[in-house]
Parts: sequence; structure tokens; C-alpha cells
Amino acid sequence: MSADATALPRYETLLVSSDAHVLTIRFNRPERLNAVIETLYLELLDALQWAQRSSQVRAVIVTGEGRAFCVGADMKAHGSATRTLFQRRAYLQLGNDVCEAIAKLSKPVIAAVNGYALGAGAEMAVACDFIVMADDAQIGFPETSIGTCVGGGVSKLLPQLVGLTQARRLLYLGDKINGEEAMRIGLALASHPKARLMAEVQTLAGRLAKQAPVSMAMLKPLVNRSAHTSMESQLQQELDAVFTCSTTQDWQEGVDAFAERRAPIFQGQ
Repeated sequence: MSADATALPRYETLLVSSDAHVLTIRFNRPERLNAVIETLYLELLDALQWAQRSSQVRAVIVTGEGRAFCVGADMKAHGSATRTLFQRRAYLQLGNDVCEAIAKLSKPVIAAVNGYALGAGAEMAVACDFIVMADDAQIGFPETSIGTCVGGGVSKLLPQLVGLTQARRLLYLGDKINGEEAMRIGLALASHPKARLMAEVQTLAGRLAKQAPVSMAMLKPLVNRSAHTSMESQLQQELDAVFTCSTTQDWQEGVDAFAERRAPIFQGQ
């Protein structure tokens, strides 16, 4: 059965809602500041797969319930758990799998950072296409202060976003920065008063959802892979993407709408 033929999935650690082609996923462990446990990772992977399958979803918002986005690993749960080395590695792999799933989703993903985004929470935010923060929210990578290391591709992505010097500061020292500074250095797209955060994010998501879905699916991997693709290869991939778009009904709708001086209505076909 396709995702379009089923109700929104229900989860233990997530709240999922949908409106006007935008799927909102909320981490729902507010009593633990949305700290990560294995179930949250597994359910988030399932929600992202559902979003990928559904033609009704054109943009995704990820945020946190309560006063945090996600403060990283639930150290209390980890401390009380007895895992073999194999199980420990499998859990760490889940964190990488989630960040990879966000980055590879064919639809744009916005991290609405409403409060603390630390460790694994910051890693998931960085994997998103856009980070939008509350002014007083804080994002940081405290791994070196607790004897571990970043994951989720952050050591590659963060220097691309903020430059090598700022990335070193954030990663080596574990400095936490607020929304305004994150925007200033290029980590966040925007910073808003907390009371306006979700309204602003929903406006951005709504704009993204109105774009042609096939065009978005073609463009996102082109942008994400551009840093390690030669110009010759990039040009060829762009040509292939343009040709693919030109075979769609949405391409014709875009041409017609331009000629008729109206907003296009894309169907994702």
C-alpha cells in the first residue's frame, strides 16, 4: 500500500502532522529535552521513509516538542543500558543513517531549532537543507568535552557551511552559539523571536512546497554533491536534470503559467 493511501504514521517518540504538502516531525520526549534513544532514531527513519514515498509531502519540518530541539544522546538511558560492542556500533550507525536519510530525502528539510540543539541534535540539524533558529536557541557540538567525536557527516558539512576556522572553533572547543550568531556565520538561514519561529518556518516550508517537486528532487542532490564533483561532471548532471524536467507535465505547466502570467500549480508529474 502506498503512503498516500494510509493515515499519518503514529509513533512513541515523535509527533507527526501534515498541512498543505508540508510534513512536520516533532521529537516528542520533552521530559528528557528530546534526548535521543534508539527508538527515536528508528521511528525517525520510518517517518522519513514515509515522507519519501508520499507524493503529498513536498517539504518537511523537523523540530522539538517543549523547550529543546534535541540535546543529543540520552546519557541516562545509555548509562543504564548494557550493550555489546556490536550493539554499540549498531546504535552509532543509526545516527549516521538518520543524517544520511535527511540529506538524501528528495524533498527539502528544514530544522526549526526551538531550543537546545546539541550533539546528535545538532548533527541532525546540519543534515537538513535549512536551519532556522529561535533567537535564544543554542546549537553546539560538545563531543570533545565528553570524550567522543562528531558523527553524521558534520566534519564534512560544517566547514562547507561556516568555513574552516569557524568549524574548528565550534568542533574543537564545543562552543554553543545562539540563533543570531548562527545566522551571522552562515550556519542558520534565519533567526527569529521564539514566538514567531514556527510561523516563519511554516511560511518558508510553504514556499518550498509550491516549487515543482521533480525539479526539487533533481536539484537537491546536485547541490549537495557539488563540492566534490568536477565541473565537467556537474554540467552533464545538470543537463540530464534539465532534460528529465522537460519530460514532465509540470514543465509544461511552468511554461503555460509564465505565458499566462499566473502562478503555476505543480502536480509532481
